[in-house]
Amino acid sequence: MHSERAGLGLRIAALGGLLFLHLPILLIFLYAFTTEERTYAFPPPGLTTEWFAAAWNRPDIWEAMALSLKVALIATLIAMVLGTLVSAAMSRATFFGREQISLLIILPIALPGVITGMSLRSAFGMAGIDFSTLTIILGHATFCIVIVYNNAVARFRRLSGGVMEASADLGANAFQTFWHILLPNLGTALLAGGMLAFALSFDEVIVTTFTAGQQTTLPIWMLEELIRPRQRPVTNVVAMIVFAATFLPILAAYYLTRNGSETAGGGK
Repeated sequence: MHSERAGLGLRIAALGGLLFLHLPILLIFLYAFTTEERTYAFPPPGLTTEWFAAAWNRPDIWEAMALSLKVALIATLIAMVLGTLVSAAMSRATFFGREQISLLIILPIALPGVITGMSLRSAFGMAGIDFSTLTIILGHATFCIVIVYNNAVARFRRLSGGVMEASADLGANAFQTFWHILLPNLGTALLAGGMLAFALSFDEVIVTTFTAGQQTTLPIWMLEELIRPRQRPVTNVVAMIVFAATFLPILAAYYLTRNGSETAGGGK
C-alpha cells in the first residue's frame, strides 16, 4: 500500500513538472487562435484561424524563414563533415593531451551563448569579415559540430577496430571500408546528430544576434515582433512553426538512436 502511494506521488510530481515546463508553450499555441489582436486576456474572447492566413501572406516571414533554413542546412552540412572527422581522430588515435582537446571541442556547447556570440563578433571584426549570412553560418557551425561530434564519437567507441582491420585484410581499400563498413554503422548516429544540429541552428537567436549584422532569421524576426508587435497572434503562429521545425527532428533523432546511448548533446 505504501509503495502504491509512493508511485502515485511520483506520477503526480512528474505530471506537475511536465506542466510547469510545457504550459507556456501550450499558451502560445492557444493564443495563435485568439480573435484579439493586441491583448492576452484569459480566457481568449474567441478562437479563429485567420492569423494563419495573415502569416502566410507576410513576405517578411517567408524571407526570414528562407534565411533560417539556408543557414541551418549549410551549418549542419559543415558540422556533419567536420564533426565526423574530429570524432574519428579522437576515437581512433591515442596521443598526449587527447582528453584536454576533447574538452575544448565540446566547450562551445557548454559556454553561454552570450560568450560565444561576443567571441565570434570580436573575431570577425578583427579579421575584417563583414557580418552577413556567412558569419551566421560560421557561428552556428561552431556549436553544431559539437552535436555531431558527440553522437559520432559515441558510435565510434562502440565500433570494434577489428572490423576495419578485417576489411583491409580482405583487400578493401579505404573508400570501400568507409562505404561498406563505417557508413552503415555510423549512419543512424550521423543522421541523428545532423537532425539535432539542424534543430539547434534553426531556432538559435543569441549567437545569431551577435553575428547577423542586418540579416534577419526567423528567431530574430520573432524577437523584434515581440518588442514592437504589429500582429501578436501572427508571432504565435510563427512560434508554432519554429516549434514544429525543431521538435520533429529531435523526435526523429530520438527514435533513430533510442536503443543505444549514442545520442548526446540534445540542446544548448
